[in-house]
Amino acid sequence: MLNCALRTLDADAIITMGFFMCHLHQQIQQLHQQQFNTDHGEPFIVYRGQGLMKSDFEKLQKTKGGLMSFNNFLSTSKDKAVSLEFAECASTIPDTVGILFIMSIDPCIKSAPFASIQDLSAIEDEVEILFSMHTIFRVGAIKKVDNKNQLYQVELKLTSDDDQQLRLLTDRIRKETGGSSGWERLGKLLLQIGQFGKVEELYNVLLEQTSDDDEKQYYCAYLGCVKTEQGDYEKAIWYYEKGLEIYQKTLPSNHATLATLYNNIGSVYYKMGDYSKALSSHEKALEIQQEILPSNHPSLATSYNNIATLYHSMGEYSKALSFYEKALEIQQKNLPLNHPNLATLYSNIGSVYVNMGEYSKALSYHEKALEIRQEILPSNHPDLATS
Repeated sequence: MLNCALRTLDADAIITMGFFMCHLHQQIQQLHQQQFNTDHGEPFIVYRGQGLMKSDFEKLQKTKGGLMSFNNFLSTSKDKAVSLEFAECASTIPDTVGILFIMSIDPCIKSAPFASIQDLSAIEDEVEILFSMHTIFRVGAIKKVDNKNQLYQVELKLTSDDDQQLRLLTDRIRKETGGSSGWERLGKLLLQIGQFGKVEELYNVLLEQTSDDDEKQYYCAYLGCVKTEQGDYEKAIWYYEKGLEIYQKTLPSNHATLATLYNNIGSVYYKMGDYSKALSSHEKALEIQQEILPSNHPSLATSYNNIATLYHSMGEYSKALSFYEKALEIQQKNLPLNHPNLATLYSNIGSVYVNMGEYSKALSYHEKALEIRQEILPSNHPDLATS
């Protein structure tokens, strides 16, 4: 049941079994220290037989030489015959490929806890080795077993924290998914990979369970983001305003976080075509930012651009031009001369001049945008076609 919850990212079940997962991981660590407490242990081989959907197997084939992680507690065996039997059985299932994983294990690697549970297993003859969740391997050779169409063996090698590619990937994920709790980091990671339904499920469960206002507003903010991505704008507004209501009780009226929320709300109203409410929200954000930020702060440029885009959509071109120029003035002080954001601003200003019938000025700004894009983008990039 636990591994099923981990594979399907069942938020309710994962949260419910969180204590058990932590306890099991600690037990595996303790057994590992008892069984492999030397730095000179001999490498050994373990096996795992299972099925993969054909689509998943095709992805695995493309990762040869790369990294692979199992998102569950991984049961393996030192008995090849037992694991091969599982793989052969799986290969008879329609649209499924039977896989025999052959895993090379160096017991000196401390970053991935694993332990023999032969004495605890119901079937001692399997000589079961249990790995903690999210153990990472390097993918080696992939080949058919006895020329059978749906049966393959895949060689894997246990990686360590010293693996440069793994370290770079781990550092990147930690940077992009930082947070004060594991649940927070999991939610951010799911958001990064586009699993919006899973993020919604996770944060709704956490929102129901918490009584802490800081946590409530955090979950509301991310749920607002999720519903925006899903196109459910009314629900997004509901979550953002619920978070805003909590913040307004705990934060000063000119806090930067309130400005962020107002901008988020304004962006959703813009997507809904409700320009009046969008403008009101963005103006509230700008008012806070003008009070607390230096005049050349990039966040001000973002708000100026938001308001300019609204006025542009509303057909109020003079106002749009004024706000685009304010955004441009700040961005020119903060960004390299060939930054793509500058190209976007030049293009936006050019479009306003087209709407105003000032074609000479429009051409000048569109040429500036094109010049930047030609310098930084590949020749077949769609933005070049737009310019």
